[in-house]
Amino acid sequence: MTLLPIHIAAGAVGMLSGAVALYALKGGRLHRKSGMVFVYAMVLMTLTALVMTMLGGGRFSAMQALFTFYLVTTSLLTVRQREPRFRWTNVGAMVLALSVGVYDIMLGLEAAARPKGTLDGIPAAMMFIFAGFALLGALGDLRMMLVRQFERNERIARHLWRMGLALWIAVASFFLGQTRHFPEPLRNMALLAIPVLLVLVLTVYWLLRVRFTAWAPRRQRMEVAVR
Repeated sequence: MTLLPIHIAAGAVGMLSGAVALYALKGGRLHRKSGMVFVYAMVLMTLTALVMTMLGGGRFSAMQALFTFYLVTTSLLTVRQREPRFRWTNVGAMVLALSVGVYDIMLGLEAAARPKGTLDGIPAAMMFIFAGFALLGALGDLRMMLVRQFERNERIARHLWRMGLALWIAVASFFLGQTRHFPEPLRNMALLAIPVLLVLVLTVYWLLRVRFTAWAPRRQRMEVAVR
């Protein structure tokens, strides 16, 4: 049995639920419920993608499946693990992100050494960019283990950028990476780039709002109002 239908279905559910979570009021019931659906769908999508890409020999695609899995799981753990204590899951996550980052750099160097500067049709620059994201994630894991206790908005920002980047990868892979499967009238890169840019803009908007304003999750605002 091929994994492709499962992969496609999980990706579709992931993108829809991720879009709802990104637009919904943060901390509200809709945000939490759609966020959990997003996590489950993305885990299934990344695991099926990992198996298919490993069987097909797509080394960079396999690394991005692992990286997306890392982003989603560590984002969830960030909001679930509130106690300031050492956890081996954080060590494992850091090692995974570091491994992906280093391997992406190796793939990027291999691609750069080729006449066209690509590997499996993917430019070296793209591999270096994703390597940077993975190493940034590993650095964030190390900081989390050293600091142990983050401020509320720091923890939410960590959760947000990881979920947002995972959603961006899924949306970009679908709309920009699968253009040949779209009907001919829709194969317009400017049109297909709109949802990709929208996810990016909204993620950056929420990151700036969380980090640099007095924003608070809905539940916390309600608690303050009751007091």
